[in-house]
Amino acid sequence: MKRMKKWMILAAAVVLAAPVFAQTQEAFPSYIQVNGRSQMEVTPDEFYLSIVINERESKGKITVEIQQRQMIDALKKLGVDVEKQLKVANMSSDFYKKASSLTTAKYQLLLHSAAEVGDVTAALGDLGISNVGIVRVTRSDIDSLKEQVRLDAIRNAKSSAEALAGAIGQKIGKCFYIYDSNYDVAPQYYDNMMMVRSKAMMADSAEAGAPEEPSLDFKTIKLEYNVQTKFVLE
Repeated sequence: MKRMKKWMILAAAVVLAAPVFAQTQEAFPSYIQVNGRSQMEVTPDEFYLSIVINERESKGKITVEIQQRQMIDALKKLGVDVEKQLKVANMSSDFYKKASSLTTAKYQLLLHSAAEVGDVTAALGDLGISNVGIVRVTRSDIDSLKEQVRLDAIRNAKSSAEALAGAIGQKIGKCFYIYDSNYDVAPQYYDNMMMVRSKAMMADSAEAGAPEEPSLDFKTIKLEYNVQTKFVLE
């Protein structure tokens, strides 16, 4: 009896849905379905660096406060607005025997070009600050670029539909179906730690005949969107 009731409910649902399906087919007896695509590659203009200052590297000879002042002076000489671009991420102390402590300070620095990243990391390397890594690379106008590529995708769908319909001597009418299946396009992330070498170290390598290191090269940010559409054929 239970099985019969389930089949009766299913049959009733099909019967009720049939008129709706028939009305849809009657309203649009002839249509074309196309996918629209669009993509864009842009150069990043925001580079987020992680900087860690640790007294352990200098064996306690240079305090975090002194290293911090040296770092800020070096950044200012390179034209970095430290008040806007440099943030303290974390400060901590690890206590050891004999009541000694080694303090660590973490910072986040925002830069705006690959060349600036190279200059800053070299300057930090000269100060003995080698724990520098690239946390994130993105674009300042990433949201508006996403919207632009998304709209280009629907325009591409319309253009494709017009071309296909024209090939068979027909035209397209209104679009009655748009499915936007896009996921949020995330900027490129870099989890690799970047090795910082001082100018003196690079000079020593050059004298020793070591090959010159290539310049910093960052991947472009790729934005890609797809939409599904249906147009009436006239």
